[in-house]
Amino acid sequence: MEDGARKPKQDAANLDMIVTPWEVKGVIDYDRLIKDFGTQPIDEAILSRMKNLAGGLHFMLRRGFFFSHRDFDLILERCEKGAPWALYTGRGPSGQTTLGHVSPWIFTKYLQDVFNIDLYFQLTDDEKFLYQRELSLQDVEKLTYENALDVLAIGFDPKKTHLISDIRMSRDMRELSLEVAKRVTFSTVRAVFGFTNETNIGMIYHPAVQAAPCFLPSRIAKMDVPTLIPCAIDQDPYWRIARDVAPRMGYHKPSGVYCKFFPGLGEGGKMSSSEPETAIYTTDDPNVARRKVMNAYTGGRPTIEEQRRLGANPDVCTVFWSLYFLFEPDDEKIQDLRESCKAGEILCGECKTNLAEKVVTFLEEHQKRREQAKKIVESTFI
Repeated sequence: MEDGARKPKQDAANLDMIVTPWEVKGVIDYDRLIKDFGTQPIDEAILSRMKNLAGGLHFMLRRGFFFSHRDFDLILERCEKGAPWALYTGRGPSGQTTLGHVSPWIFTKYLQDVFNIDLYFQLTDDEKFLYQRELSLQDVEKLTYENALDVLAIGFDPKKTHLISDIRMSRDMRELSLEVAKRVTFSTVRAVFGFTNETNIGMIYHPAVQAAPCFLPSRIAKMDVPTLIPCAIDQDPYWRIARDVAPRMGYHKPSGVYCKFFPGLGEGGKMSSSEPETAIYTTDDPNVARRKVMNAYTGGRPTIEEQRRLGANPDVCTVFWSLYFLFEPDDEKIQDLRESCKAGEILCGECKTNLAEKVVTFLEEHQKRREQAKKIVESTFI
């Protein structure tokens, strides 16, 4: 494989960290992931170029939520030259959408808005059917529709947003996935994904399907249109496959910009739909979401007196990190909150109430747009 990439491994200092496209567990060491995945950190040079092009920096870049990349600089170079490129990202519809899923989509929308470009959004319903034995084809098709509503509710430009259902795969997608599959051996996907003799053959083929949209904009436009993929870093193994075969297919290697995992409301770990009490779903009743936030794990002290005297710890507080990564874009306000927390000038209940109000506002607005999306969702699939 290219880029010096290799399957992430564990050592004695990192036994609890598991990061694969299907499982994320333990305390995440992002510096270690950069090394093991063979990606590059987003440095000051990247941030400076992006700031000049966009007229400012999105807070997710300023605060390091998006922290790593592959060839993001080459996409910025195309922006500077006025050359075409496209966005590509996706979602595996295994359940209802959470705030953790939509956080990178919000940054993707920012890129679409700033650069006025097309987005190809893949819903990998085939993979979820193949991987999760309890899901029927009808189950995943229903989830694909529900997740597609959430995608459109983010506010992407419907004229420049193209949804892809793998189960409904177009001829272009089928031909591209076959072209990829012809150039990838089982030994390669086994090394990258850890497939075994017990892995069903559909899962072994799926990396070719997930690579296909990297090249779809070029095929449709009949010209060179490389892609940038904003996503969580656990999905990077798929793009290693795509980058490996791209030159042999006559295409640019896809670029990637990778985010951290959005925290759940419990102690440690990312927000996961498998832990409903620590996850906020886009379809949650606002009162249910408020209750979840008010029960969130914080860095507070056992008593009010201790917190006033000793302060709290925002670095382990899920409420603070939810505000930091998604709900409070004002840098001055977030810094004031951090200092007030550490000084004991604010109590956890106040922070929870602040976050709960922001979450409720987000859900109410999102759910209205979600209903409106039902009118256009089918016409957005390609």
